[in-house]
Amino acid sequence: MTILIAEDDPVTREAVAACLNGEGFATVLAADGCEALERWRREPFDLVCLDIMMPGLDGYEVCRKIRAENESVPVVFLSAKNEEIDVVVGLELGADDFVRKPFGRHELLARVRSALRRASGSSAKASRPRESFAMGTLTVFPKELRAERKGVEIELTPREVAILALLHERRGEAVHRDDLLDRCWGLDYYPESRTLDQHIAKLRKKIGDDPAEPAIVETVRGVGYRFR
Repeated sequence: MTILIAEDDPVTREAVAACLNGEGFATVLAADGCEALERWRREPFDLVCLDIMMPGLDGYEVCRKIRAENESVPVVFLSAKNEEIDVVVGLELGADDFVRKPFGRHELLARVRSALRRASGSSAKASRPRESFAMGTLTVFPKELRAERKGVEIELTPREVAILALLHERRGEAVHRDDLLDRCWGLDYYPESRTLDQHIAKLRKKIGDDPAEPAIVETVRGVGYRFR
């Protein structure tokens, strides 16, 4: 999933990008409203994060123009403007959420995921049944960044969805560590040696997959991982 970040402060812009990239989102950065609108019209995005006070076009105007062209893409305002009227104006323009600065990493991720889930749910209801795939007792809904197992709902990151999707796609095969890293992190990423193992351990804990006797993500020593 790709997110457009429009923010004139370079420190905040890079911090938001690092936060989202760390969870597996792809990001495209814009330093002002005009650049944001230009990028929006040039390529598709799954979500837009907008600062309000930007040179050229402010966030309100960018949101207004985006909504005139697309009613469904989630828009999240990031702003130091904390007055109630600022929030009301943003929401009335069609924004999905309003995150007040300064904000923490976990709050930002939670609001982004929530906006994406709402957009995915609305699209699914309006057009077609939700797309999903099953891995034993686990059902994964990739576009909603979540899974369900034994009646329990589990939030997933884009990278966790990508790992499960690749294992499901090549079920029965031992998927090499390099293939997982290339597909889920990118060809130009050079991870630390334990990066993949740490993500797998965290993913197993999330989905309730016993590492001693895994039913979903099985370790293939010297190779990588497999879903039977």
